[in-house]
Amino acid sequence: MVPFSILDLSPVIEGGTVAQSLANSRRLAQEAEREGYRRFWLAEHHGMRGIASAATALVIQHVAAGTETIRVGSGGIMLPNHSPLVIAEQFGTLEALFPGRIDLGLGRAPGTDMNTARALRRNLETSANNFPQDVVELMALMGPLQPGQQVIAVPGAGSNVPVWLLGSSHYSAHLAGMLGLPFAFASHFAPDMLLTALEIYRERFTPSQYLERPHVMVGVMGAAADTDAEAQHLFTSMQQSFVALRRGAPTVFPPPVDSMDGLWSEQERIMVEHTLQYAVVGGPNTIREKIAGFLDITKADELIVSMPVYDMAARLRSVRLFAEAQRALSA
Repeated sequence: MVPFSILDLSPVIEGGTVAQSLANSRRLAQEAEREGYRRFWLAEHHGMRGIASAATALVIQHVAAGTETIRVGSGGIMLPNHSPLVIAEQFGTLEALFPGRIDLGLGRAPGTDMNTARALRRNLETSANNFPQDVVELMALMGPLQPGQQVIAVPGAGSNVPVWLLGSSHYSAHLAGMLGLPFAFASHFAPDMLLTALEIYRERFTPSQYLERPHVMVGVMGAAADTDAEAQHLFTSMQQSFVALRRGAPTVFPPPVDSMDGLWSEQERIMVEHTLQYAVVGGPNTIREKIAGFLDITKADELIVSMPVYDMAARLRSVRLFAEAQRALSA
């Protein structure tokens, strides 16, 4: 059985508020918990009007406090934006509050535009180049105390929060394999290197104290509804959002439209459809077929779904339909 999880960005919808978005994230996680999803991850993005999960550790705490059993974590923390000690303290605190339920997914992208990244990091070049060392330092800070250790994360030391490496290219595949860590590929928005990255990770994997064999999670965008037509309608919100992002004018998450005609150019349509080529959009039969095909080509151990649906009731319905698909595929 391949477990399903959810990746959430706490979308700020048109006409909505940040408070509403954060409440919706907790409500979504509660539904996911009821439906048997394994994880609920939140992503770090900055300076984007349509995303409310910038202070990711705080949102994780908010979601974990409203749930009981589902694992809650980051998909991911953009480590170059932070010192390893700060993240060790934050996630050590989360692990103390919610023992055995916290995941720490790490990425090396800025999660924002370059001006905002500069405001976050101060030194972009050094931060990006230090990523492998920062990952190792962070894991050491969350591991057992060592004799003579001078820098101690309190909380954090001895918490042993599970670390995942996230990637959209070959870079993190190499690093995750070398360090013996689980690997999550961002195929929900970066499809081009998916299969080669998974091949590299599996070939280069070295067993470690954290993991005995390769473990892969793959991501898809998803919108499920009672019919294919309804699901395609819901998914126009994500298509509009991608067009705005590519135009350099990201905004709040828009409501769906009857047609994308006139809202994108032919070149933009081709670009968005390529970027979202692995999206799972449709009614119950369609999503089962698409998921089965995607898992067949990736041989993934887990699937994580981002559900960019404007209406909260429809988003919850999508969660339930994906869970039904997972149970049907596992039968």
